[in-house]
Amino acid sequence: MIIIKLNISSVRNIIKAAVYPSPTLNFIVGKNASGKSAFLEAIFLLGRIKSFRSTAIKSVINSSQLELVVSAEILQINGATAHLGVQIDSKNYYCRINHQTTHKKSDFAYALPLQVIHPKSYELLDAAPQLRREFLDWGVFNDNESFLLTWRNYKKALAHRNSLLKTRSLKQLNVWNNELVYYGTMVNNYRQSYLLKFKPVFIEIVAKFLDLNDVDLRFLSGWNTDKELAFIFTEDLDKDLRFGFTHSGPHRGDIQIVVNGRLAKDFVSRGQLKLLVMSLKLAQMQLLKNQHSNVGCFLIDDFAAELDLINRAKLLQYLIELECQVFITTTEPLDFGDLSHIENYKMFHVEQGNIIQV
Repeated sequence: MIIIKLNISSVRNIIKAAVYPSPTLNFIVGKNASGKSAFLEAIFLLGRIKSFRSTAIKSVINSSQLELVVSAEILQINGATAHLGVQIDSKNYYCRINHQTTHKKSDFAYALPLQVIHPKSYELLDAAPQLRREFLDWGVFNDNESFLLTWRNYKKALAHRNSLLKTRSLKQLNVWNNELVYYGTMVNNYRQSYLLKFKPVFIEIVAKFLDLNDVDLRFLSGWNTDKELAFIFTEDLDKDLRFGFTHSGPHRGDIQIVVNGRLAKDFVSRGQLKLLVMSLKLAQMQLLKNQHSNVGCFLIDDFAAELDLINRAKLLQYLIELECQVFITTTEPLDFGDLSHIENYKMFHVEQGNIIQV
């Protein structure tokens, strides 16, 4: 998918902008607080209907406005164009695809698959498992269309079971246990199937950026898979009743990067951690292209802060070969390195929310 035209209205300090980006590399330069990150944030809003910088959408809307609007014309892999638009206020969001209203965020995620690297990206490996589950499930979601409905059915069953646990209502517990086992097993199988394809791609990309021996990617199902999930629910019942929630299942799943048998996050440097996270996200885009001939947008915020000069050059070359659309921000043009060998890129300057092609 390629953004042909992007319209931004009231996203932080960007009051109004119309941008015609390059289908390949787009370099965005400007001082701190000029609106560079808001530029990327607008694209992310269009693909995910949320911000990568803030959980409170109100802070993303320009302080003088009641709502933000982002729209785009997208070139699809079949050569047709699609029109996406999202309007968000402090309480609601309204989405349209080809001028038809939709309430499904998943429609936008399929229409504009994207990944982002920003100064807090290292938290993917450093923080709680939820971020890693979301990362994993984004890949499974784009790899297998059956996954989303299965995952939603699992979460629905989980909510019912937790409600029964909190009220200590055991009469219907077996019904929801059976639902959780059925959908939970399917979720786990989808994840495992995806990771079998994902892992070799990830390992190959890591080798391009890091000199680390014996890098491995481990999957944790969320329960002891030596035992049946149904047995686990019976075994955990007293604990689940005491705390009022389900302790085991795919909702507790996780992935771990291991180097020489040790968790990478426990001993690699912060720079190496960033490169591992970058490799994870590149691998998702690469696998999406390999399996479905589909490549979305790659967003990189604060390029120089994330990578040294050598790895910046390696990353740009990899992205050129991947043939995806890329948007990269930094404060100085020199941070991008030598661009003389790159064709068809565009440079944008951002100042006080104004975006100008240069």
